[in-house]
Amino acid sequence: MNILVVGRGGREHSIIMKLKESDRVTKLYAAPGNGGIAQEATCIPIDEMDTEGLIAFAKKETIDLTIVGPENPLNNGIANAFQREGLRIFAPTKEAALLEGSKQFAKQFMEKYNIPTAAYRSFTDPETAKVYIEEKGVPIVIKADGLAAGKGVVVASTKQEAFTAVDQMLIEKTFSEAGSRIVIEEFLVGKEFSLMAFVHEDQVYPMVSARDHKRAYDGDKGPNTGGMGAFAPVPDITKQVLEFSYTHILQKTVGGMIQEGRPFTGILYAGLMNTKNGPKVIEFNTRFGDPETQVVLPLLKNDLVQVMLDVLNGIDPKLQWEDKSCVGIVVAAKGYPNACEKGMEIPEFSPKQAMIVHAGTKQIGKRHVSDGGRVLLSAATAPTLGQAAAHAYEPLRALHNNDDFFYRTDIARYKATQV
Repeated sequence: MNILVVGRGGREHSIIMKLKESDRVTKLYAAPGNGGIAQEATCIPIDEMDTEGLIAFAKKETIDLTIVGPENPLNNGIANAFQREGLRIFAPTKEAALLEGSKQFAKQFMEKYNIPTAAYRSFTDPETAKVYIEEKGVPIVIKADGLAAGKGVVVASTKQEAFTAVDQMLIEKTFSEAGSRIVIEEFLVGKEFSLMAFVHEDQVYPMVSARDHKRAYDGDKGPNTGGMGAFAPVPDITKQVLEFSYTHILQKTVGGMIQEGRPFTGILYAGLMNTKNGPKVIEFNTRFGDPETQVVLPLLKNDLVQVMLDVLNGIDPKLQWEDKSCVGIVVAAKGYPNACEKGMEIPEFSPKQAMIVHAGTKQIGKRHVSDGGRVLLSAATAPTLGQAAAHAYEPLRALHNNDDFFYRTDIARYKATQV
């Protein structure tokens, strides 16, 4: 089969690494890809949002299956366009992707179908929003309604922080149109975890649990990011919690989407908080999570191509998982998640028991340079979480005394002694 992966980040590099294990793959393409992906697949200089260009390429190269990584093309209707042309694509339609594309839609949907989530209200007027914050008190969560690359969420611990977030989103338009409406939610207390599942209409095939570290710095300090590291599976999430999440969250969600006339096909991601009253939804994504994909896919025993084909054909893929742990540590450019310099040379890594996944990188000759905020991820699997973390941190010694990049030294509660 000829397969096309749409995207340019670490998630797409991980997907491609997994696809390469399949003997079903003849040719593997990425659009537009990155410096690391270029070593494993043929990178095509077509932007993720250039749907017409991607369709023309898929027809010309007889692409048998297209897999979409990022959220923006999904909300732009790439799946609808491919389906109209009779091209096979593993991705939700624009109508189904609204579950991620609008926080307000997702909250109203969960309310309607009795899916557990935080209490909320949405606002377009900053003064009304501030009155609500005064009423509810802090801590409180302020979210941009639309897509903001994982950065449109502020967990405010003071009223001033909350008011500043409101002003930034609604007045200063920090997130452009994505922040023209905001959702303000109660602050949930508990342990966060992520659950992804392969979905086709009413069929749900869950993956192992994962936990992402959102804050930029050690000890969960600093601004929210798209994710500074992750591990899977999560030891403190019990079988009962997982079963509740499958039945009362994932299954209810896909059932509700069918009722809404928005049947879901692709990857459904639930970001969950395990509260004292059970799991509640923090957010939905309608694609593979990043960086969770980088720690979940290495544990999948199945052929990923076969899994996707089975799911599309309504066949149970009978997922099997390694009885191991996987830990991934993100290396980010100095300044991330705010503006950061590009073009910084990335040192050569010599991983003994880890794999280096490229995210924001570009290849110039034989060198790799940074081309985004999150630059790469070092991931490793091992029988225990501690061993996996130790292996994942080991190659990052190459960054010792390098001020161009930074990473957290406490992913998976492991304390890296040498940084």
